[in-house]
Amino acid sequence: MVTGPPQVISRLPEEPGVYRFRDSEGRTLYIGRAVRLRRRVRSYWGDLRGRRHLCRMVPRIARIEAAVCVSAHEASWLERNLLEESRPRWNRVIGGAEVPLMIILDQHPARLRLLHETGIPPDEELMFGPFLGGVKVRLLAAAIMRLHPMGYASDRLTGAERDLGRIRGVTAADRDRMITSVIAVLSREPAAVAEFLAELEDRRDTASRLHSYETAGRIHSELEAAQWLLAAQRLAVGPVGRSGTRCDLYGWHDGVLVQFCWQDGRMRGWRIRECAEDLGRRRVAETPQEWRAFTEVNARLAASLRT
Repeated sequence: MVTGPPQVISRLPEEPGVYRFRDSEGRTLYIGRAVRLRRRVRSYWGDLRGRRHLCRMVPRIARIEAAVCVSAHEASWLERNLLEESRPRWNRVIGGAEVPLMIILDQHPARLRLLHETGIPPDEELMFGPFLGGVKVRLLAAAIMRLHPMGYASDRLTGAERDLGRIRGVTAADRDRMITSVIAVLSREPAAVAEFLAELEDRRDTASRLHSYETAGRIHSELEAAQWLLAAQRLAVGPVGRSGTRCDLYGWHDGVLVQFCWQDGRMRGWRIRECAEDLGRRRVAETPQEWRAFTEVNARLAASLRT
């Protein structure tokens, strides 16, 4: 029985990820996500404030498991996928809190559309996502249109629209350039994302210097949403895409095998178990090379958390 912060908490990294609490019989009590794993898990042995129902859970925690992700957005996807498969007793929300949305770029006229993932037409080509968080996705779309006002890059505008386009320095000749830039941003190309975020920061700071604090506040909200959504994440669309084929990814370290199970293009399961080296090495050899860094990091973490 755990009576205080387990010793293994100090072995958790201060990185984004998902944590899982198990009881003495191996049953999952709770699955959560964190921007900083060590700090978040440690908080359960501090002041839980309004989360009084969790006070009854903490004494039952016998084992802590964690998976490291490359961003908070990726951790949110992993949490969501795991909670869609099963809801542990102490989790109150099925499938996570955020709504998954797709961003579709129409070219005629040039505009962005937001659609729920389940309602996507099969013939959409310029489709990006899925992204988690309805409010955040709308803020990202607003930020894109702020920097790339494609709606004014048309030769079919009213007089008032042409005037607004001139104020923004946009003409029909800018259309293809802006569409190319938007595609690069939504595809998470690192250079394009860095330039996009830097331009938002510059516009926010300029608005603040001009005492346009309301505008600066809106741009800051758009910037935070863009940083969240455009960060690296691989756990919504995995190594087998949307084909429906199952694919298992393995990592092994010091007698511990970590298995990430993919189905329909998403991670659907995450298992940790004891495993002999020869079998572990064979399983790792089955894992695509581009995923071995991910699985190895998490196998090392799982072995370090073993008690």
